[in-house]
Amino acid sequence: MPGIANSLTIGGLAKAANVHVETIRYYQRRGLLLEPQRPPGGIRRYGSADIDRVMFVRSAQKLGFSLDEIMDLLQLEDGTHCQEASALAERKLRDVREKIDRLGKIEKVLGELVDQCHVHQDNITCPLTASLHEGIREGEDQSGRT
Repeated sequence: MPGIANSLTIGGLAKAANVHVETIRYYQRRGLLLEPQRPPGGIRRYGSADIDRVMFVRSAQKLGFSLDEIMDLLQLEDGTHCQEASALAERKLRDVREKIDRLGKIEKVLGELVDQCHVHQDNITCPLTASLHEGIREGEDQSGRT
C-alpha cells in the first residue's frame, strides 16, 4: 500500500493487515513491530511498512514459524543473510517432516482402533478405550508416571 504515509491509527493498521488490534499490540510487546512515537497530544500513526511487517509475520506463521523464529527471520530480512535464513527454513522443514511422520503413525494407530471398534461393536469393552487404558498403564510402567 504505497500511498499510506504514516496515516493509519492502530485500528486502521489492524484492518489493513486483517488482524485484531490486540494482535498488533501483542506483536509490539514481543518486539515484532515497533510502536511509533506518540506526538504530544496526538495519536500514534502507522504506515505501509507497518502493514508489510504484520503481513510478513502472518505469512511466516502460516508456514509454521514460531514468533521467536520470525524474530530471527526479521533480523535477517535485509537480504544479505540468505544462508542464515535458508538454514532456519531447513530446520523448520525438518521439523515439519518429523511432525508429518508422527501424524502418519497416529493416523495408522487410530485407523486400526476405529476398525477394531467396528468389528467388535458388540463387546462389553470398547477396544479403543481399552487400548487407551493399556497405553496409560504401559506409560506408568516405563516412566513411573502418567
